[in-house]
Amino acid sequence: MTVSRIRLLSEATVNRIAAGEVIERPAAAARELVENALDAGATRIAVSIAGGGIERIEVADDGLGMTGDELALSVLRHATSKLSDDQLVRIDTLGFRGEALPSIGAAARLAITSRTAGAENAATITVEGGAVSAVTPAPGGVGTRVVVRDLFYATPARRKFLKSARAETDAVETAVRRLALAAPGVAFRFETDGRVAFDLPRQDRAGRIAALLGAEAAGALLPIDATRGEMRLTGFACAPTVTRATAAAQTLIVNGRPVADPLLRTAVRVAYRDVIAMGRHAIVAVFLDLPAEDVDVNVHPAKAEVRFREADSVRGLVIGGLGRALSGGAGPAAPLVMEARQFQSRPPMRLGGGGRPVSAGFAEARLPLADTPSARTLPAPDRFHGPFTAEAPPRGYSSGDFPLGAPLAQVLDTYIIAVAADGSLVLVDQHAAHERLTHEALRGQLLEGGVRSQPLLLPAVVDMAASDCIRLMEHAPVLGRLGLEIEAFGPGAILVRALPAALGAPEPKPLLRDLADELAEQDETTALDARLDAVIARMACHGSIRAGRRLAGPEMDALLRQMEATPRAATCSHGRPTFLKLSRAEIERLFGRR
Repeated sequence: MTVSRIRLLSEATVNRIAAGEVIERPAAAARELVENALDAGATRIAVSIAGGGIERIEVADDGLGMTGDELALSVLRHATSKLSDDQLVRIDTLGFRGEALPSIGAAARLAITSRTAGAENAATITVEGGAVSAVTPAPGGVGTRVVVRDLFYATPARRKFLKSARAETDAVETAVRRLALAAPGVAFRFETDGRVAFDLPRQDRAGRIAALLGAEAAGALLPIDATRGEMRLTGFACAPTVTRATAAAQTLIVNGRPVADPLLRTAVRVAYRDVIAMGRHAIVAVFLDLPAEDVDVNVHPAKAEVRFREADSVRGLVIGGLGRALSGGAGPAAPLVMEARQFQSRPPMRLGGGGRPVSAGFAEARLPLADTPSARTLPAPDRFHGPFTAEAPPRGYSSGDFPLGAPLAQVLDTYIIAVAADGSLVLVDQHAAHERLTHEALRGQLLEGGVRSQPLLLPAVVDMAASDCIRLMEHAPVLGRLGLEIEAFGPGAILVRALPAALGAPEPKPLLRDLADELAEQDETTALDARLDAVIARMACHGSIRAGRRLAGPEMDALLRQMEATPRAATCSHGRPTFLKLSRAEIERLFGRR
């Protein structure tokens, strides 16, 4: 008789294996318990952990609570109060699987105490390694208190692969913070090893986001509000010079549920790609609300990923909504520019001729060259009594008219020093700033039908590698829309007949070389608009005033005024900041006066 090599696992083993899918680390257990509290209608939730949540997790809430009979059912696998039918089509609660409590009970020592509003006393139940106790009376207020001890003591293999207590603590805090962001109308308290990490009252959304993202991010929040059909995107995005090294500060919430969805993360990255440096990540808290039947949350036991019925519409809404939020000029909404007090200034100057916005038409007036770099000061404007004070504004001016202030000097022939009305010191990188202005001017012309070109008096022949010539000629129609007219001139040369007028008269060879490199980094999957914008950014770099170029006072003033009126002017085309602003408090702190 042959002995079967296949055997049925015991129920306890099956439950422990299943527990690993739902509760892979302490943060997952804490998240499931807080989600239960939110689904129960809690207005106050307190979370306390010890030893990274491995030793102990406690979640207490003032929600609806459970009766003794409900308590007994709550620890059974796939028992839930959150599904009205078995179709899984319209899920409008955070939990619905009925797996969290039995999974925790299979891997740890679990104790639940709960009381409903009409009950004479609370009831309690315990589960240790899958062994369930009887329900017994207990003292306790209305709501539910869940205590988890010795997480994964029953599954030592899982416990062995946990990270350090510090890393697990950070993960739990991140999970709770995201849920607190998703539910600002609920008071949240979080303690770790006896230390209060945050204690937040019930707040509006803006207040909760400002409280959890930190002072730096709170000072740079840009509101989001966009709709498409029955979908609505709201929340806040940080201005592009306030970034992080990772995407950990991105909170993406779908119908009240924090998710880590790749489609949404990609949409955020695309929306920010032109305004932040490579390798940096935006800070956002976005709330996407759509009909429950249009999103599938039953993708993975962790419920961190979702699927959308109309993924393209969702992607377009997120990219468009964030893009509009980021499209303001370098005014009060810019990251390092606080609200300016009123002050007098001459009317803004337009750069270039014919009423065109910023281009290579900077006036050629220059001061005599010096042998070494120097700081050149301009005559003090009448509007200032001294270098850091402003007169009362004339009638008709309002706060924020000129947030970047009045130019006072040029340092190292590269940086413009200006003073804002509130005494803040503004330092502008002239090349980075003009690069963004040129970029937006080219983009605007493209959207209006095509970039205006300037024919060369004598066509220029540019010798290049044959592969680069082929690549450029393959994109000749696209480059023509951008004002760059080229023709093949033998196997290893390009004939340039016209350049974009907004670039002035850059050297064709460096421009074509960089464009060839830019196009080489892209492939056929890159969207046309992305390719166009990348080429525009490269052109803008070549058509901007360079570091080391001396500017006259009117040129400096015109540059600042154009920055204030130009979208996304807080960063250059490559995501670097175009200006820095130091308030009086920041200057005093640098000098140790505070």
